[in-house]
Amino acid sequence: MQNSDFDAQFAGATRMPKVERQRLHDTVVEHIRRFIVEGVLEPGKKLNERELCETLGISRTPLREALKVLAAEGLIDIEPNRGASVSKMSEAELRETFELMSGLEAFSGELACERITAAELAEIKALHYAMLACRAQNDLPGYYSRNQAIHEKINEAARNTALRQTYIAVNRRLQALRFRSNYQIPKWDRAIHDHDEMLKALEARDGKRLAAILRQHLLDKRDAVLQLQSSENAAGSSLQA
Repeated sequence: MQNSDFDAQFAGATRMPKVERQRLHDTVVEHIRRFIVEGVLEPGKKLNERELCETLGISRTPLREALKVLAAEGLIDIEPNRGASVSKMSEAELRETFELMSGLEAFSGELACERITAAELAEIKALHYAMLACRAQNDLPGYYSRNQAIHEKINEAARNTALRQTYIAVNRRLQALRFRSNYQIPKWDRAIHDHDEMLKALEARDGKRLAAILRQHLLDKRDAVLQLQSSENAAGSSLQA
């Protein structure tokens, strides 16, 4: 991607303000993580420190500190004398990680049905309707942020610290792929249907039902991502032929 292309995609996809000095470290990490999740920084892309510093309005020191954090999360690869690039999962790693995540989501749902409070359920319902509004406006970033908030709230309602820590670590590696799974409209609408069913199961406190929905929901996302990558690889091969 050329510099001008990066600038144009950044401007159109993120609409984020310059980073303020207050809470600089956490803000820089969050901004770059969002670039990765929304595909502004694509898998395998080598990071240009100068461009990122100019975009975020920061010096290289906080940027490099942020990249170290993202490397620890598995989102960035840093190689000596070669700089940093966005991590790219192999097909086998992608399959295995989504399988693991499907189990974590299912267990979260089962425990949440036993332990969720009325206030937490009301918050999830509000997020659900806000998510539907974003879908109606074809606002994928807005939809995704509320979608992920719902999954996070279900995991938090499980009230299991060990599960929570594992969930956070695994989910960070999959967020960009979960975002991409909605690029095709039929897949996006299927996800909406799944969330409707999730809410019904949660309201009924039906843990087995919610666990089954969440497990299949994540496996469907895995399949959508694999299909998308296969199509992209085929298109790339055709261009090179």
